[in-house]
Amino acid sequence: MDMRLAAYAVCIEDGRVLLVQAVEPDGRRTWTLPGGRVEHAEDPFDAVVREVAEETGLDAVVERLLGVDSRVVPAAARWSPGRSDLQNVGIFYRVRIQGGRLRPEPNGDTAGAVWTPVAEIAGLGRSSLVDVGLALAQTLPATGHVAPVPLGGLIRH
Repeated sequence: MDMRLAAYAVCIEDGRVLLVQAVEPDGRRTWTLPGGRVEHAEDPFDAVVREVAEETGLDAVVERLLGVDSRVVPAAARWSPGRSDLQNVGIFYRVRIQGGRLRPEPNGDTAGAVWTPVAEIAGLGRSSLVDVGLALAQTLPATGHVAPVPLGGLIRH
């Protein structure tokens, strides 16, 4: 089994959440939170700020740690064929935007970034990471953990 440590940004302003559209190798697009893999020897705190800048063009400031999510993505659900199951450990941070200009990621895995009304999230094809991040931000559980999000319909890994 592969393992990945990732950091994700939950940015909610004026009833809208910042989302990015990930492009899968087969051309499908899925809405998700800005964020991604923590590089070797990188602090997750720094990784989330870097990922927001890379994927959206915006400058983020971390306000608080929200929690941690761990999930196993079966090999059949991974973007790259021939890979094994993946344990993704995600660290979620509440961030605030302090500058920059919204733009798509140049030469990256995201097709664009948008501010989306929280009320419209349920109607989007999205990663379950969006639901986990919103649940953490809205409930602020003392444990830093929320129940797993059921997959299916519009919600994917």
